[in-house]
Amino acid sequence: MNNKTIHGLKIICLNRKASYNYFFEDLIEAGIVLKGSEIKSIRDGKVNIADSYAVEKNGEIILINSHVASYKQASYSNHKPSDERKLLLKKKEINKLIGKMQREGFTIIPTRMYFKKGKAKIELAIAKGKKQFDKRAAKKTRDWNRDKSRYIRKSS
Repeated sequence: MNNKTIHGLKIICLNRKASYNYFFEDLIEAGIVLKGSEIKSIRDGKVNIADSYAVEKNGEIILINSHVASYKQASYSNHKPSDERKLLLKKKEINKLIGKMQREGFTIIPTRMYFKKGKAKIELAIAKGKKQFDKRAAKKTRDWNRDKSRYIRKSS
């Protein structure tokens, strides 16, 4: 899983369903507090952030429901796969996120996890949930664009 982008980021995992289920307002990069066995498992690519989200606890942002598989070589010092993980953000960013969650009804969704200069980072989206008719409209436009490009290819 050696996906590399132009910016020198090694992408570990993506949350593909997030853009289908949510409208994104803003994207924020955050660090993650990890144990040794967790980072080794992440380097192997055994992580899933598809159903995870972030909440505020005691003035900190915590990532919940992310699954990092246990590392086989770490015997007694292994971690729990679905443990809560603290996100590293500046106090100003934390206050901004808490305010948006409480006042405006936004939620924090991780969109991708990657390595940047050897450190594990996570991209968070401040998002609002889509209704069912929004999802149908997005699917309809995507299908129409696909058919339109097919028609153009056949005609030329």
